[in-house]
Amino acid sequence: MPNLILASTSPYRRELLGRLGLPFSVANPQTDESALPGEAPDALALRLSEAKARAVAGDHPDALIIGSDQVATVDGKIYGKPGTHERAVAQLRELSGKTVNFFTGLCLHNTRTGESLVRGVSTLVTFRQLSDAEIENYLRREPAYNCAGSAKSEGLGIALLAAMQGDDPNALVGLPLIALCDMLRQQGVAVL
Repeated sequence: MPNLILASTSPYRRELLGRLGLPFSVANPQTDESALPGEAPDALALRLSEAKARAVAGDHPDALIIGSDQVATVDGKIYGKPGTHERAVAQLRELSGKTVNFFTGLCLHNTRTGESLVRGVSTLVTFRQLSDAEIENYLRREPAYNCAGSAKSEGLGIALLAAMQGDDPNALVGLPLIALCDMLRQQGVAVL
């Protein structure tokens, strides 16, 4: 089996990939995550997932490299990682009562063949109407400053939500495992 490399420093993606029980290592892709002029949000996530995988390919000549990127959007506006308390509060105020498309791009790059399998997975998340007190209480208890949309659905952030719709609950956390297992099988890797 070729080496399996996760091109991400995200602890969430690392934990998700660990669920498959396959040996893997982690590499920092150090990619510019800026959108190109006029680039659609889903195209951005797909492009960045492949860019992250290819960014570490030179250091791993016999590997399958996993790249992933997520973009949260409402009405064409992108909501990234807030980074600060103030931006997280502003994001959650804007997202209150709205349905957000969390689009996760996934790439499995084979460095032996140069082939990249790329797929996107959407998860629609509807936020409840949130009061300022609920937003502050949430962020005080779970500062989700490194999460697109400022909420961690795998933690206390689930209390902010009214509904979720998608094919893979792991995609919302940042790594669509159902799609990844299919891609690994296509590359001859038996997960089971």
